[in-house]
Amino acid sequence: MTVILLRHGVSTSNTAHTLAGRSPGIELDDRGRQQAQTLADRLAGVPIDAIVRSPLLRCEQTVAPLADDRGLVPIVEDRLAEVDYGDWTGRKLAELLKEPLWKVVQRHASGAVFPGGEGLADVQHRAVTAIRHHDARLAAEYGRDALWIACTHGDVIKSVLADAFGIHLDGFQRIVAEPASISVVRYTATSPYVWRVNDTGSDLSGLAPKPPAKDDAVDSEPVPGGEVSGVGDNEEVQPSEQR
Repeated sequence: MTVILLRHGVSTSNTAHTLAGRSPGIELDDRGRQQAQTLADRLAGVPIDAIVRSPLLRCEQTVAPLADDRGLVPIVEDRLAEVDYGDWTGRKLAELLKEPLWKVVQRHASGAVFPGGEGLADVQHRAVTAIRHHDARLAAEYGRDALWIACTHGDVIKSVLADAFGIHLDGFQRIVAEPASISVVRYTATSPYVWRVNDTGSDLSGLAPKPPAKDDAVDSEPVPGGEVSGVGDNEEVQPSEQR
């Protein structure tokens, strides 16, 4: 089973350089709405079996055009909501840089607990649990290799990717997940495998599941040489300057 981790498009909070958190009414700006409209084109030719999203408005708006195009009804998953930043919610990022906790968030994320909010370790636990739950549910429902979307938020995606990479949460800030970017994880019976990270390009046709060949390795596990059977070559993605 393969999940596309989709970060919502650029929001009004992104452009205002504030920490949106769970503030109500944070929506996509003009660029974000354009990113949402072009998502269907980016995923043309890629069969999407289900869409699961965070309950927040910016994620709802991001997947709406694609859901309409595919005739899918997104499932709202509270465990994919943005981090509860507590007292930090809505504050300017420039102000937060001066907080002692900022360095903890950057270098010791597993020990970071936001005042009046939640800890990043708890965020990772709930998010990974949600992803694995829906992955198992869809596997049972379809009885085949399904491809689905989880639309959520930057820190949530980075925590899921850290788990998939098998790295400590303290290293999750080394992972980039820009607005409207796509990261892809395939979960097998033995391990998760990361196919893409922070992909903001347009050609995603290589994500379409391929019929297994007789000589394919079981569960598309790595083979000598660092390749993964059944996975096409992905061109290198350069991170853009947008944060």
